[in-house]
Order: sequence, then C-alpha cells, then structure tokens
Amino acid sequence: MNYSGIKYTDMINGEGIRVSLFVSGCSHFCKDCFNSDTWDPNYGSPFTEEIENEILDYFKKYNKSIKGLSLLGGDPTYIDNIDPLVSFIKKFKNSFPEKDIWIWSGFTWEMIVTNPKLLS
Repeated sequence: MNYSGIKYTDMINGEGIRVSLFVSGCSHFCKDCFNSDTWDPNYGSPFTEEIENEILDYFKKYNKSIKGLSLLGGDPTYIDNIDPLVSFIKKFKNSFPEKDIWIWSGFTWEMIVTNPKLLS
C-alpha cells in the first residue's frame, strides 16, 4: 500500500485534533474529487513499518492532545489497502484503545456490511 501524505495536527477530517493518513488507491473516480492524484494505487510512498511506528510514536508523545486517527485518501477501503490498514488499525487500537478512528470511504458502512464483495 502507498500513502500520499500524513497530517499530524489535522482539525478538518474528524472531531478534535487528529492524525490523518492519506492512502493511495481508489476505484470510485468521483467527479470533482479534491484528491484525484490518489486514485492511482502507486501514487506516493510505500506505507512501511517505519511509517507505522512514526505515527504510533507521535501518538505516544502527544497522546493527551490528539483525539484520534483519520484514514482517507484515495479510499481506505480500496482492495489493496484493506489488509495493510487492518494490520495497522489492530496495532493502533492495541496501543491506544481509547482513541477513535474515522474512515472516509466512497462506501457507507451499511454497504460494506451488507455486501463485503464491494471491497474486492
């Protein structure tokens, strides 16, 4: 999985001060998308364990100031993003169970739950 950027003090993409991870890859191709560069799953840089640790370390350092994690892109539910993000979310929730996670996707939660094949 690639990512196009990280905002460490984001107050736009969710409630409170958040860390926002912008992933690459999207199959929705929405008209007037503000971030169409991220449709390409190869756009940006590889999301490595080093980047995961950088995010987790930031939460450790500024834990009391940050409300949660936002995942957007591209689309976090793009097929190539699912496994790496689930792995990262598990690490994140193990370290910070009190923090919330917002996921911005072209699918609603109801669509994903009732038709998980949408993600494949």
